[in-house]
Amino acid sequence: MPFYGGEELATVYDEALDEGFGLIASNIAEPNIMMGLMEGADRMDSDLLLQMSGGACRFAGDGDAVAGLKAMGNYIETIAERYDIGVFLNMDHQTDLEFIEQQIELDIPSSIMIDASHEPFDENVETSREVVEMVEAAGSDVLIEAELGQIKGVEDEIEAEEAFYTDPEQAVEFVDKTGADLLAISVGTQHGVAKGKDLELRPDLAQDIRQALRDHGLDTPLVLHGSSGVQPDQLQEMLKHGICKVNKDTRYQYEYTRTAYDRYNEEPNAIVPPEGVEDARDTFFNETDWSPNKDVFDPRVAGRDIRERIADVHADLTEVSGSAGQSLFK
Repeated sequence: MPFYGGEELATVYDEALDEGFGLIASNIAEPNIMMGLMEGADRMDSDLLLQMSGGACRFAGDGDAVAGLKAMGNYIETIAERYDIGVFLNMDHQTDLEFIEQQIELDIPSSIMIDASHEPFDENVETSREVVEMVEAAGSDVLIEAELGQIKGVEDEIEAEEAFYTDPEQAVEFVDKTGADLLAISVGTQHGVAKGKDLELRPDLAQDIRQALRDHGLDTPLVLHGSSGVQPDQLQEMLKHGICKVNKDTRYQYEYTRTAYDRYNEEPNAIVPPEGVEDARDTFFNETDWSPNKDVFDPRVAGRDIRERIADVHADLTEVSGSAGQSLFK
């Protein structure tokens, strides 16, 4: 079925809050990861939230972010029709207001994350509120996610050296003033590879933020960014406290490259000439006895492996996050 808009996504978040599970929000920039994610989600009867950053859109559009969004939006919709799950698209870490306005006009994404978390509180409120007002003025059902507090690391060329925990009372003020539908909070996670780093996760802080919002009549779904290094037991603890959306990007990037590497490393002589044979790639080895093996180097071979591996990884993550078996669109 075609991928859905913000109204349907809001019902998934409502269910997630009631049942205590989270959607794994999975970043994509090209089709192989996207198709693997759909296969894994369908296998586990889990609704699927895809994500694209501005950089991913530019990559898909050969430098043109709008072209990339249109191309991937059409691709997602066409492939999603094959599956009996809900498929959604969130625009991740958006900072360009002009591009955000174009996204709303195109009515492609289900939700948009405005990231002004690097700005002082008042400026963050002002920018986030401006995006909410864009949606309201357009009469759109696109959901708006905003972020309060900075998460250490690099995400789509935005770098933060220091991590700032989200203050619960400030979170209440922020949601009240911006009207944001979802709130990304900083509770000790880090963007990127987390090996050897003390994540200093604060599930107690997530609980305090959730309770402060509810005390003020705000049942706002919370978002956990920078979760690639978070272990299953840590994630499940977070999900007890209103976390309904968990971002994954770096893990899929690694699995993509590692899977291709493993495939090619199994038969290196099928791709690279052995010692003593001229590496005459410009003439495609026309004058050598050796030639590469298309059964190995055809990109579709590694591409299928990548899709299968991504499907397996995402299937496992849906079990960890509790979204397996929870699709509202079967």
